[in-house]
Amino acid sequence: MAHTFRGCSLAFMFIITWLLIKAKIDACKRGDVTVKPSHVILLGSTVNITCSLKPRQGCFHYSRRNKLILYKFDRRINFHHGHSLNSQVTGLPLGTTLFVCKLACINSDEIQICGAEIFVGVAPEQPQNLSCIQKGEQGTVACTWERGRDTHLYTEYTLQLSGPKNLTWQKQCKDIYCDYLDFGINLTPESPESNFTAKVTAVNSLGSSSSLPSTFTFLDIVRPLPPWDIRIKFQKASVSRCTLYWRDEGLVLLNRLRYRPSNSRLWNMVNVTKAKGRHDLLDLKPFTEYEFQISSKLHLYKGSWSDWSESLRAQTPEEEPTGMLDVWYMKRHIDYSRQQISLFWKNLSVSEARGKILHYQVTLQELTGGKAMTQNITGHTSWTTVIPRTGNWAVAVSAANSKGSSLPTRINIMNLCEAGLLAPRQVSANSEGMDNILVTWQPPRKDPSAVQEYVVEWRELHPGGDTQVPLNWLRSRPYNVSALISENIKSYICYEIRVYALSGDQGGCSSILGNSKHKAPLSGPHINAITEEKGSILISWNSIPVQEQMGCLLHYRIYWKERDSNSQPQLCEIPYRVSQNSHPINSLQPRVTYVLWMTALTAAGESSHGNEREFCLQGEDTAALGQAPDRLAHA
Repeated sequence: MAHTFRGCSLAFMFIITWLLIKAKIDACKRGDVTVKPSHVILLGSTVNITCSLKPRQGCFHYSRRNKLILYKFDRRINFHHGHSLNSQVTGLPLGTTLFVCKLACINSDEIQICGAEIFVGVAPEQPQNLSCIQKGEQGTVACTWERGRDTHLYTEYTLQLSGPKNLTWQKQCKDIYCDYLDFGINLTPESPESNFTAKVTAVNSLGSSSSLPSTFTFLDIVRPLPPWDIRIKFQKASVSRCTLYWRDEGLVLLNRLRYRPSNSRLWNMVNVTKAKGRHDLLDLKPFTEYEFQISSKLHLYKGSWSDWSESLRAQTPEEEPTGMLDVWYMKRHIDYSRQQISLFWKNLSVSEARGKILHYQVTLQELTGGKAMTQNITGHTSWTTVIPRTGNWAVAVSAANSKGSSLPTRINIMNLCEAGLLAPRQVSANSEGMDNILVTWQPPRKDPSAVQEYVVEWRELHPGGDTQVPLNWLRSRPYNVSALISENIKSYICYEIRVYALSGDQGGCSSILGNSKHKAPLSGPHINAITEEKGSILISWNSIPVQEQMGCLLHYRIYWKERDSNSQPQLCEIPYRVSQNSHPINSLQPRVTYVLWMTALTAAGESSHGNEREFCLQGEDTAALGQAPDRLAHA
């Protein structure tokens, strides 16, 4: 931006000068303006400006009527009556200042006599940090330097290069902002140790200055072109047999390679000598996209590295998966002879999968007979089957990509909650910031050292016990008694949390409900029926939709009062249980019509009340008022 502005200023200065010269024939017919000691002066100098009229060019040929006025740009700075005017000017700023002399006669406009420009500047400073470079073996020698402060004057730069056998090259630049010149010559490697000397000289009207000489050889200044035609090959599609190829200029001796996974910011660096355009890489990871770049140099100690080549991006081949799947399961009794087994497993990490997982192989085996009962291939991370409730069962699950399969994870199917003495104690679940729940527990009463690991399992609570709800779990070492769960945790959702203690082929469990954030439910339960049973009533209701519960429910409240009564209602508070949807009330008076409704509570507060139902207890004459119409609650 600065160069653009200065270039425009310089162009403007030259345009003004040209226009003045062109106009001088006409503008200076009546007189002249002279400047002493010079039109070009050093900053801080004083100049004398004289404006004089030519013979018979005044006002009516009477000198006392001549009023000469001197302007600096458009500001009047001096005037005098007569044929000439002298003015001494000081404190001119850097750059160009225009002075114009005009004649004022009575009852007429001012007439321009002549003008002059004064250029204020400084002598050039010594050019610093002269350096030369030749890009590529076939390139040309170009040099750069630091000019120092601006001279604000027309300044000429001369670059000179001296070589063996008294050879000399010279190049000039007539731009006051010049700091680069290309000789247009090519140094060859015929005498790589021959010395060349470069020097730059700056000259303007106020002085001159030369840089210190810069001496160098061919090897010092030739910077190779970046390597090109980069490619990579994997022998037998194996990541362990990888070769990087490229092309270089003929004199290159050294190369440095850098490479990294595309999602990383850190480079791996390798320096190689006399590589001749190839190098084997042994530490690449399978199924990973890498970025490769190469740079070149002509000599071990002299010269500079080339720019980095353009990037090559390539993905390494797959390899057989490593690691083992983390497998968990659930059991559900169907009837007296059958049970449903649902298996779940987590994806292998990228470093373990080492390729695209194509499918999972599940093998189910009855251990007593030693015979594989079921083998299944699935692309999902879960699998469900139905097996007999008798026998000892085990499963094995492995992941497969195009190169092979991981080692199978084997687990024995057991009743995870059968051993009561292994059940963790004092399980609690508390909100721990946004979308996190901290689960804590105490070791089981049985010898805590028998515990081999804990498993914390959680899933969204659905009153219907929907088995399709995603299951989450994490494993914890036996000496840990807490776990922070955050995966798939959402605000205002209640989770059923179980903590399992596993020991050999036994397990014990405890459960609790928990949420990361809660508020009062949006609505109360909907009473769908009231029936009379032996002098009491049984109230039945529909569960509050999950999206309206706003966290874990703690209690239900049943309210009732006599119809048209202004007294406070009575209430019965029931601890929340997932499967409960009815409750008896035995404190109503016969042949009195009551209005009943329900609310629900979380730790944050109570919901608004649900629908209202009227009921009259008939005593011995039992009547079901499930047929009575609802009366909606009033605001």
